[in-house]
Amino acid sequence: MNKDLTQLCINTVRLLAVDAVQKANSGHPGTPMGIAPIGHVLWTKVMNYNPKNPQWANRDRFVLSAGHACMFQYAYLYLTGYDLTLDDIKNFRQLGSKTAGHPEYGLLDGIEITTGPLGQGFANGVGMAIAQQYLASRYNKDGFDLFDYKIYTICSDGDLMEGVTSEAASLAGHLKLGNMIYLYDNNHISIEGNTSLSFNEDVAKRFEAYGWHTQSIDDGNDIDAISNAIDAAKNETSKPSLILVRTHIAYGSPNAVDTAEAHGAALGEKEVAATKKNLGFDPEKSFVVADEVLDFYHKEGEKGAAIESKWNDLYKSYKEKYADLANEYELFSSQKLPDGWKEKLPVFNAGEKEATRTASGKTLNAIADSFPLLIGGAADLAPSTNTLLKNYDSFEADNHGGRNFHFGIREHAMGSVLNGIAVTKGFTPYGATFLIFSEYMRPPIRLAAIMKIKPIFVYTHDSIGLGEDGTTHQPVEQLASLRSIPNITVIRPADANETAQAWRVTLEYTGGPVVLIFSRQKLPVIDQSKYTKATELEKGAYVLSPVDDAKIILIATGSEVSLAMDSQKKLKEEGIEASVVSMPSWELFEKQDDTYKEKVFPKNLKARLAIEAASPMGWHKYVTDEGDIVGIDKFGESAPGEEVMKAYGFSVDNVVAKAKALIK
Repeated sequence: MNKDLTQLCINTVRLLAVDAVQKANSGHPGTPMGIAPIGHVLWTKVMNYNPKNPQWANRDRFVLSAGHACMFQYAYLYLTGYDLTLDDIKNFRQLGSKTAGHPEYGLLDGIEITTGPLGQGFANGVGMAIAQQYLASRYNKDGFDLFDYKIYTICSDGDLMEGVTSEAASLAGHLKLGNMIYLYDNNHISIEGNTSLSFNEDVAKRFEAYGWHTQSIDDGNDIDAISNAIDAAKNETSKPSLILVRTHIAYGSPNAVDTAEAHGAALGEKEVAATKKNLGFDPEKSFVVADEVLDFYHKEGEKGAAIESKWNDLYKSYKEKYADLANEYELFSSQKLPDGWKEKLPVFNAGEKEATRTASGKTLNAIADSFPLLIGGAADLAPSTNTLLKNYDSFEADNHGGRNFHFGIREHAMGSVLNGIAVTKGFTPYGATFLIFSEYMRPPIRLAAIMKIKPIFVYTHDSIGLGEDGTTHQPVEQLASLRSIPNITVIRPADANETAQAWRVTLEYTGGPVVLIFSRQKLPVIDQSKYTKATELEKGAYVLSPVDDAKIILIATGSEVSLAMDSQKKLKEEGIEASVVSMPSWELFEKQDDTYKEKVFPKNLKARLAIEAASPMGWHKYVTDEGDIVGIDKFGESAPGEEVMKAYGFSVDNVVAKAKALIK
């Protein structure tokens, strides 16, 4: 390829970004202009991809962690032949457009994961790298390197400032994830001005300390240097790689180059014209893509079909030799479930007491053999959260085939890594910590919900009932906060059998992330021969203990269901009939039809009392104006759990008194 065409291609990408942002009068033109040469190298010299089959299993993954620079990615996807038109580029940031203001998973082919909140894409890439290494360890055989793809990521100064990046980079270096090649857009500019205002660390030394392989390039327009550095990174298979590329924001603009103003605003009509003139384009024309540019990039994109075809032949031969493994991979990558797994779910005996966290651990281990791509761990809390798969190895630097992950005390990175694993077909990842520490994971939880992917977030020690650890560790507002997130499903089971069913429902569910909430303290196992079976959990709420002529409905979740049952008995002794509804999941209940909802909450039975050791926020919908809530509107205290629960009103006497006050 001659240098003139190369420069024309790169400048075309720059000006597509300039024009799109200018037309929208919104966006970030400067970074796409600075990193356009990096994209040219990636999409024409480095990455294996097939625009006609964006889901090809062995494609290289590209993550734009600097998601604000999305016009850079949109330009290359359009030019190389993905399902994107020039009109889509012109419709940048408009209602209903594929070209949203930050890359959105599921909205446009070629976008591997939603990015935008800085640092998330960086950490997501670690999850993608883990998934690839696990696939290679499980399925690759001599002569059959089915899964050998790389994770390419462009990250910014802002990405590297975020705490989640430090967590994820430390984990990646520790695990020796040599399939990660990250390019740092070192343009020295942030919204407020030069990055020296807040950031002067030696990034290379920092990442070397994490165990990364680092290289530096002084000129971000030197495509040969970029290409050579990537080749060197590919040859370093025992360490993740960071390539520091000195770029210039708004490169090509005579007056906006290296300015903070070019970061997050349109250049303005005069500067757009000046930039086009400076780059050899007609200042009067917009969205110009020369035929030779489009032809060149299309041909580069078309090469992927032949690469995939060769891989398909390899896979066909692999399947002939390793049929069982191939069939297993095809089953899980098509989001199907294996036969017979539900028969392995444990059934717990009435009369026993079992914390739902320990019931969860027993359930996980009972079904683990059936789900080889069910992998996960905890943020240094596996013994407390009961999330260790006892018959399997740990995923470590010298064993990328282990199923148990030790995330360390890195909750934020754990959530983001889970998202990166979850977008890899076939995997069901889970990560665990205490419910109170879900606060450290809010960004990846929210992003998982936006993408409707299914990491499983396991949270134990779910209430003030955990006792002596006190205020800082006792969750109060977290349940209401999690339930407020669209597309998320929260399940808080009442006993061991509901816990087993919660895992069943979670594994069958395809609508987005699931949050499982478990108790620290032991809870009575409800007699399924006497009361409604726990399989009804799938409906979100069910009448656990129905009675004739009920005067009031007691509604509860989790550990408070047994309190509701005890209160029901006390009320009966006083001549008052009360039914008990177990409501482990509001979201699952809201998916039921009106007939079922009326069965659980008859409109003519207005006396309702909700009981949950958490914020009462949201419960008013179910208790109506004539009901009441036994909840918590203040923080907890340090004392034995039973004492704290009683002091906060979670006792039979208080529930009975509240119930009697509602009956008219």
